[in-house]
Amino acid sequence: MTVVKEESGQDGSGDDAGTPRGDDGYVPSQRRIEREAYKRARARRATAIAALSTLVTAVVLYLIVVGAPGWPRTKETFFNGQYAREALPKVLEGLWLNVRLLLVCGAAVLVLGMLIAVARTLKGPVFFPLRVLAAAYTDFFRGLPLIINLMIVVLGVPALRLQGVTVDPVLLGGTALTLTYSAYVAEVFRAGIESVHPSQRAAARSLGLTKRQALRHVVLPQAVRRQVPPLLNDLVSLQKDTGLVSIGGAVDAVRAADIIVGRSLNYTPYIIAGLVFVALTIPMTRFTDWVTARMDRRRAQGGTL
Repeated sequence: MTVVKEESGQDGSGDDAGTPRGDDGYVPSQRRIEREAYKRARARRATAIAALSTLVTAVVLYLIVVGAPGWPRTKETFFNGQYAREALPKVLEGLWLNVRLLLVCGAAVLVLGMLIAVARTLKGPVFFPLRVLAAAYTDFFRGLPLIINLMIVVLGVPALRLQGVTVDPVLLGGTALTLTYSAYVAEVFRAGIESVHPSQRAAARSLGLTKRQALRHVVLPQAVRRQVPPLLNDLVSLQKDTGLVSIGGAVDAVRAADIIVGRSLNYTPYIIAGLVFVALTIPMTRFTDWVTARMDRRRAQGGTL
């Protein structure tokens, strides 16, 4: 019994006396300790190789770009430090308009898209005209290029000179963005609603819920939760397209850069505006990827969708 006691390390005098124990008294074997140490060493080695490879690639690309025949002229035209410093504050000031458009139009798009999706999924012959109108709306605005929609609304509506109709390019541009993106979002919501199994509705009705209550409390929550990743992708696209309202003269980030370019004939401000939009988009894109990966893991584990 003494030998067994020493080998298992239960009296603290065996080979595992210095081995860390878990809260439940578990003592990992020497083989497992060596395996974990090997995995950590392998991960450190892979990280070092990746960092070195990235550095080498960056240096090679830098040398290729800088050594290109037209690089001096390109640098002066697109990467001029003087115009970059001049453009950055004005571009950031104009970006606030793009952010406000994103927030307001994003909320309007979600609400209008949901209403259109619900209209397209209503059952019964009495709702046939509503389904046709909703389908026509989505087909038309998904097929109409956004730039043409913006030109019609932002430039064409003021030409009508209608009493009580605004001519503010920001409001008109936001309206055009909402009209176009609500058609895309409506199809995303409709796909989510139709992905909910009919047994969910039947179960809700068997519990005494009305059709409206079943849609509100059972179907729509599941549909929205399943469609979060594509909805976030649409919001990322909307964030970029808010720069198109500048065609009506609204001074956003793009228009602020365009003013400097028109005066200096140097295109560095466009690069600055583009980088600002990229910097604003990347966090949203990474968040979308995180949400998608999280939902995929839950789906693989059989969790709630």
